[in-house]
Amino acid sequence: MSPLNHGVEDLLRELAPQVLGVLVRRHGGSAFDACEDAVQEALLAAALQWPEGGVPENPRGWLVTVASRRLVDQVRSESARRRREEALALATPQSALLAPAADASVPDRDDSLALLFLCCHPALSVPSRIALTLRAVGGLSTAQIAAAFLVPEATMAQRISRAKQTIKGLPLDAGAVDRLAEVRHVLYLIFNEGYTVTAGEELTAPQLSAEAIRLARMLLRLVPEDAETAGLLALMLLTDARRPARTGAYGELVPLAEQDRGLWDRELLAEGVELLERTLPGGRAGPYQVPAAIAAVHGEAECADATDWPQVLALYDVLLRFDANPMVALNRSVAVAMVHGSAAGLGLLAELEGDKRLARHHRLLAVRGHLLELDGELGEAARAYREAAARTASAPERRHLAGRARRLEGLT
Repeated sequence: MSPLNHGVEDLLRELAPQVLGVLVRRHGGSAFDACEDAVQEALLAAALQWPEGGVPENPRGWLVTVASRRLVDQVRSESARRRREEALALATPQSALLAPAADASVPDRDDSLALLFLCCHPALSVPSRIALTLRAVGGLSTAQIAAAFLVPEATMAQRISRAKQTIKGLPLDAGAVDRLAEVRHVLYLIFNEGYTVTAGEELTAPQLSAEAIRLARMLLRLVPEDAETAGLLALMLLTDARRPARTGAYGELVPLAEQDRGLWDRELLAEGVELLERTLPGGRAGPYQVPAAIAAVHGEAECADATDWPQVLALYDVLLRFDANPMVALNRSVAVAMVHGSAAGLGLLAELEGDKRLARHHRLLAVRGHLLELDGELGEAARAYREAAARTASAPERRHLAGRARRLEGLT
């Protein structure tokens, strides 16, 4: 077997959701498991044959045909084990769909978007939407998804299995544009978990962020006129561009103000800015375009001191109109402090302490420590950092916060 080159590997990843979408549309959500298994077998066959034999003229049609044959084999095998049902199964109209001819025409329609809609159906919980999207559309294995979210593989397998059971009988509907926001939200959550892992020894999970970006690119190709989808992709690119500078030589967290901006990925920054410049003038900004614009302001500053904080604050004021959640307000408090002084920012934090969603969150304490440090209250800042370190489940964040506390304690 020849090694799988990146070109073939990328092609297979791109085609996988399209082929699965074709099979699910043909056979219905009730056959989701069988369709997914058949697609995986077809991808394996392609991985074995294409490097030596060459990519077929119609690779998508090739995969659909092979996957359909595998599905037929699965159905026949199941029928052999349940012979009493065989006659009934063969007599139904659906059985004709299970055995397409080898040269059966494959529709030109790309069902990738419809498959994303199905995986992000409101009937599923948010964790289930994320897991099913990564499994069915992203092509990640159950073990990979479990490792990324720090849960046992068996737990993730049960979550995915329950999600598949829930979507049985649901239509593969590419016209459900009202669910486009759900798809964007799931992709954003996947990206965020990859950019800053909730818990564990690593600060980031690059595979998750990379997959979210890949799926956002695919989504934008499917809905090229959707400004918010462009904003989502721009936000991911502008944020991920900072990844190389976010950790030091020993994996320690490096905050934005202390990062070596020469390490930032300029190509990703340029692509993100170009997306914003193309879409922002076209209409009303939304909850992804505005954070992307904030990220662009940071990206354009040569150093932390050169950041246009008044512009950042103005953008946060706009963002709060779309997304009045406490995390946005918390980030805005930093911008307020940079524009109007640390005392003004601390005043806003005092108000946020009454929000139950933030009351015990480590980020509230970390920001408090930062603003107290700016205000010269080093002892109070150290205590805030210590408490924040005790509350985070992320080992890199814990070490960073504890380190800042020790540094300040040495100065008092």
